[in-house]
Amino acid sequence: MSILERLGLRRAAPAEDGDAVHRIASELEAMEPAAARHLALFAFLLARVANVDQEISDAETRQMERIVELFGGLSPSQAALVVTIAKAQNRLFGETQNFLAAREFRDTASEQQKHELLHCLFAVSAADDTITVAEEETIRVISRELLLTNDEYLAIRSEYRDKRAVFKA
Repeated sequence: MSILERLGLRRAAPAEDGDAVHRIASELEAMEPAAARHLALFAFLLARVANVDQEISDAETRQMERIVELFGGLSPSQAALVVTIAKAQNRLFGETQNFLAAREFRDTASEQQKHELLHCLFAVSAADDTITVAEEETIRVISRELLLTNDEYLAIRSEYRDKRAVFKA
């Protein structure tokens, strides 16, 4: 199963050899299935936070792409494709899939990976220089869904203190 299928998209008709999206999708299909699934969950959860206000800004998208590129060891074009798919899937299915994605990530990720995800969620929400109360609360909910302690959540959140909207008023 390809990463596109794992993200819930059906396979499109084969594209011409010169189609960049088709080439990138082929490269992603070469990933080990468990790693591809883990990356898809990671990207979906990033999109969940970015889409809290029902709009994913260009700054949030760029930050998500940088994070997915580093986290997944992908090229910039591959990361852009993964983020585009994750954003679309979150817009379409977020309400019904948010908890399920967090639970699966929780069950497959190490404690370090959960902490890294939390840092990345804060980084995405701070991409526009402000972490809103709604974004912060969504990250707290995800933290709980990952079974992280309140102290773990607060320790990571404290690193983003200067970006929190509650302190910018």
